[in-house]
Amino acid sequence: MSGQVIFDPLVAWPVLYAAAAVMLLLVGLSLWRGLAGWWLRGLGAIALLAAIANPSLQNEDRTPLSDIVVLVVDESASQSISDRPDQVAEALAGLEAEIAARPNTELRIVTLRDGQGDEGTLLMSAVAEALAQEPQARIAGIITLTDGQLHDLERAPDLPAPLHVLLTGREDDWDRRLVIENAPAFAILGEPVALTLRIEDQGAAPEAATAQLLISVDGEEPQPFTVPIGETLELPVTLPHGGMNVIQFNVPVEDGELTDRNNAAVVQINGVRDRLRVLLVSGEPHPGERTWRNLLKSDSSVDLVHFTILRPPEKQDGVPVDELSLIAFPTRELFLEKIDEFDLIIFDRYKRRGILPAIYLDNVRNYVEEGGAVLIAAGPDFASADSLFRSPLGEIIPGRPTARVIEEGFLPRISEVGERHPVTEGLDALSPPGEDGAPGWGRWFRLIDVTESAGNTVMVGQDDKPLLLLDRVGEGRVALMASDHAWLWSRGYEGGGPQLELLRRLAHWMMKEPQLEEEALWAEPDGQSMTIVRRTLEDSVGDVTVTLPDGSEVVVQLEQAAPGRWQAEFEGPEIGLYRLTDGEEEAVIALGPSAPREFENTIADGTALTPLVETRRGGVKALEEGVPDLRNVRDGRPASGRGWIGLTPREAYVTADVTVTSLLPAWLFLLIAASLMIGAWLREGRR
Repeated sequence: MSGQVIFDPLVAWPVLYAAAAVMLLLVGLSLWRGLAGWWLRGLGAIALLAAIANPSLQNEDRTPLSDIVVLVVDESASQSISDRPDQVAEALAGLEAEIAARPNTELRIVTLRDGQGDEGTLLMSAVAEALAQEPQARIAGIITLTDGQLHDLERAPDLPAPLHVLLTGREDDWDRRLVIENAPAFAILGEPVALTLRIEDQGAAPEAATAQLLISVDGEEPQPFTVPIGETLELPVTLPHGGMNVIQFNVPVEDGELTDRNNAAVVQINGVRDRLRVLLVSGEPHPGERTWRNLLKSDSSVDLVHFTILRPPEKQDGVPVDELSLIAFPTRELFLEKIDEFDLIIFDRYKRRGILPAIYLDNVRNYVEEGGAVLIAAGPDFASADSLFRSPLGEIIPGRPTARVIEEGFLPRISEVGERHPVTEGLDALSPPGEDGAPGWGRWFRLIDVTESAGNTVMVGQDDKPLLLLDRVGEGRVALMASDHAWLWSRGYEGGGPQLELLRRLAHWMMKEPQLEEEALWAEPDGQSMTIVRRTLEDSVGDVTVTLPDGSEVVVQLEQAAPGRWQAEFEGPEIGLYRLTDGEEEAVIALGPSAPREFENTIADGTALTPLVETRRGGVKALEEGVPDLRNVRDGRPASGRGWIGLTPREAYVTADVTVTSLLPAWLFLLIAASLMIGAWLREGRR
């Protein structure tokens, strides 16, 4: 119960102030004139003003509220190293016991764990959220159990009470860290790309000038290097293959280090080709010749060399030989000396005419077996005696001509194998199907009758005869398009078709783009999870064995998601490098950031929090020296000292009932005022 005097004037306060001024003037005038009752007049004026002010006594029935201490326990990843969990547990038990022994004090414990992604330690966000849930008038103190490494200092709230930081860790802690300063996301195949990295020691590290660095590409055996500590190194790396290259750097763990979680880093670089060199050899001119040229010239990354036979040798028109060409075409240089510089050779309706000797074509065959690619767009000449099949190239062509050319309209269709092959997978979805379920593209009107002799038939024509055949020969690839009417799709005949997409996929498959491999295993990362994908031409696949960063293995069963495509979701338990294999294909994938923010600085340090702590005169204490005692301090006084930290009692309360009682009735104030006035007149009348 507490009471206080309150006023509820009968008039506005300005009027009351004006009346008081007038009465003061009159009393002063009485004193100046020497009236003996001036003081009685003054007391009467005061009584009259008190009556107008209407004083009352207000009594409140108050229920005291307890003080609240907010304790934020940092359990982020950096708090799990060394003996920090034991330090936190011991400090938490001690603080709970001390606060439980204090009268009228409650403890609110907030546990801070790692968030999603690589956000780091969001300590101030946790403090702000905890304070938002409690009445500010009851907060007696904020205590944090942390290593002092946080990543959201800018989110610090206004503090209603002292903030104290109790630091984990030891004075002699030290750690060695591998830092990747710069790593590009893309690099050109065959050209070195510069990675910059640094090895640094933190804390009370022993003297050392060099350290061993292990480098591994795509999970292969690591290669050791001796590098200086504390210096930025520029490392030239040449990617071994196209697509994603996973490069792992690792520094062996030394005795006494806090953790090995920052001794390794994984860099993923996508290898891309700088320029694709294509040789297009055209035979007899036809409407589809421009299709190939336009396709290849539309890609700025393609260097095209086009060799066209416009005048066959057997033509006799009397034109002098030295006037047939302005520049002699360098066939020997292209087909013998520099053939290995081309990524793809296309024969478009070309037949043997004596222009390219058999030794040139035999060299093209060797070029394919050693890793090159040849695409044959066949016309009627492919079924004749001058066919390329009857040259040294016939040994690698996957289709044998029957000498028959079918000149009838037919609708190209994707074969059963083609539905699983990446070149033709989902191609029919690009053209809305008709009412009968057939592809919604237009017809072609010429098909060279061939029989499959090798490889896979991914598209068929009339009577399921092979239309597009793909094959691997040695280290290279060969494709046979048994028709020269693909250009009808580009012209929009009967609605056209996905001619550009088909030819683009076909060219990129032949140039061994990883995204178009028909037998492939890869993983698509998303944070700490991955989607494992297996593409195959087979009807079934085996289970995938996932090797975790710690060396343990997990077997994952795949489910069919589409023809030729099997996949499964896998949640990675930790950050690091994962190896996948199904016995035939292998893949390497890195989950999580290359260098987690939680382990950028592992030495406990309260420097970043000191300015915030000093705003309310709190303290930064090392738990290595013991759990500090709790003391009461007044607001604004130092809240930290040797071996203790202070809490500010708030003496908050809630009012249960309020009683208001007038000090005196108004008539009694008037009676007193009148009596004093009469007394003044009587005193002055005697004189």
